[in-house]
Amino acid sequence: MPQSDIYLSVIVPAYNEEDRIRKTLKRFQEYFSSQPYSYEILVVNDGSRDRTTEVVQEMVKEVVNLNFIDRKKNKGKGFSVREGILNTQGKIRLFADADNATDISHFDKMRHFFDKGYDVVIASRDSKDAPGAKQAVPQPWHKRFLGNLGNLYIQRLAVKGIWDTQCGFKAFRDYAADKIFRASNVNGWMFDVEALALARKFNFKIGIIPANWINDPKTHVKFSSYLKSLLEVLKISRRIKNL
Repeated sequence: MPQSDIYLSVIVPAYNEEDRIRKTLKRFQEYFSSQPYSYEILVVNDGSRDRTTEVVQEMVKEVVNLNFIDRKKNKGKGFSVREGILNTQGKIRLFADADNATDISHFDKMRHFFDKGYDVVIASRDSKDAPGAKQAVPQPWHKRFLGNLGNLYIQRLAVKGIWDTQCGFKAFRDYAADKIFRASNVNGWMFDVEALALARKFNFKIGIIPANWINDPKTHVKFSSYLKSLLEVLKISRRIKNL
């Protein structure tokens, strides 16, 4: 396979994001307009039922190096990220949430780790992972409580030593991205845990940067989703041990 000239690929999974994706893509363009490296942006539509398709198609005409996978069937965030990662060419592959809760400028901090030879670099909203990490608007206590319990469970079974596995801002060297995501099969929310567990399994070096995370009040996760996620982590742990 020929060597790519693209330095950074940004993958944005999108499901019913008509209200937020335009602002995010404009922010991306603002950020990349002052960067010295080559890049591409790929939005992966996960079978949205709103006007996400129309909005992104409009933005393709305005935003430089923006591409679009318009999948009509909803298959989950994990599937969308994997599809995007494996269909981009950057030497570094970054996935970022459609609400830009972790601003794209955080990549500045990630570059230092990649320059030092790290294979995977993630953002964390927990200061135990990276001093200076914070949430601009703290989540309600019950969400923090469930999140902390869930994280202890995740550390116990799958990814020891990382306190925030779910921040939607993670980057991979091309070879690490290819190996991790070709071995992954989780289509739902716990794909982050699987990706980090596989990175550990393959002995990739993981760096962590502090995130200044701005919570979007429109983002909601049902309690039932937490329970399903805990079961998914158990399945991930068992599968990776057998690889």
